[in-house]
Amino acid sequence: MLLVLSRAADRHGRIMPFPDGDVCMREFSSRVERISISGIREVFEAAGEDAINLGLGQPDFPTPEHARQAAIEAIETGKTDGYTSNKGTESLREAIAAKHDRDNGFTVDPSNIIATAGGSEALHIAIEAHVNAGEEVVYPDPGFVSYEALTHLAGGEPKPVELRGDLTLDPATVEDAITDETAMFIVNSPANPTGAVQSEADMREFARIADEHDAVCLSDEVYEPFVFDGEHHSPADFADPDSVVVVNACSKAYSMTGWRLGWVTGSHERVERMLRVHQYAQACASAPAQYAAEGALTGPQDCVDEMRAAFEERRDVLLDGLESMGLEVPTPQGAFYAMPKVPEGWTDEVIDRGVVVVPGEAFGDGGRGHARISYATDLETLKEAIGIMDEATTAVR
Repeated sequence: MLLVLSRAADRHGRIMPFPDGDVCMREFSSRVERISISGIREVFEAAGEDAINLGLGQPDFPTPEHARQAAIEAIETGKTDGYTSNKGTESLREAIAAKHDRDNGFTVDPSNIIATAGGSEALHIAIEAHVNAGEEVVYPDPGFVSYEALTHLAGGEPKPVELRGDLTLDPATVEDAITDETAMFIVNSPANPTGAVQSEADMREFARIADEHDAVCLSDEVYEPFVFDGEHHSPADFADPDSVVVVNACSKAYSMTGWRLGWVTGSHERVERMLRVHQYAQACASAPAQYAAEGALTGPQDCVDEMRAAFEERRDVLLDGLESMGLEVPTPQGAFYAMPKVPEGWTDEVIDRGVVVVPGEAFGDGGRGHARISYATDLETLKEAIGIMDEATTAVR
């Protein structure tokens, strides 16, 4: 057993030896002690090497060739040898602004964009820049695992809110949860882990709430291209520019999770505050990744359409399989996840039989009694996994 005594560390936090040779270790910050390793990671580590992995949150397609070649050309011509601007290269930010003009209902000034190390860093700096110690962050439950953890790291208080029966976030529930201590509320559409897509009416309401309350709306839109039924809408389409901060990334849209390139945008004042966090924590996003992202955004978009069509086909196959097992599952309208209600013991039985799925409680208390299934895998493998899940369902009933 390691004895921890506060007097064993000097004012710099260094471990100080005692005369008898024992060592006392400096304690850790209360913020980091409030978070733990993601439940998703725990499932991966417990699974066998030959397991079928339906737990991964990344596309199973290659990064587009034009994006790879853009990075290679930049490396070979020496463009990636030094730091870029803290916000990212001007050409990348112009490409991101053009993407929003092309695909979204709002316009972004390139000077109000920060290129980040993936969408994860964008979420981090957005929360750090807007949440004071003790202030609340309202977010969906079940929801993406980073929302709670990043709130804790900022010293804030997580305030999860339950979803509707179709697993979408109800604006009325969000508004009811907002208090004088609320700094931010998070909207994620298409959503991880549910695959739910918010309607235009919902997004108009979220925009109104952000405009009328002293709480910033953080809109996580990294799965934006993968909407199968209806269209993608953002609160930024309808809100005052100062009310909404938008996070997006190349990770899912262009199968570039390993490149770690995302971005965050908002009003000038909000971007400048987020930049203060970014410049000290990251300095700038990886230069090769920035050029790859520029290539992806400005090049042919057929690859995105092909992925969307493939995911929709796989979704339909998975839904048919789950429904034939007698499992209740709202139809996911986007992303590449389904979140069925499952019997007690189902997730463990499925994992024991060699298919990795993620228990719903990894995404919050609201996920209990559910499992997240990713269909970011080929059809043959998906059908094999469905057969195994069918056997597991029979075994636990």
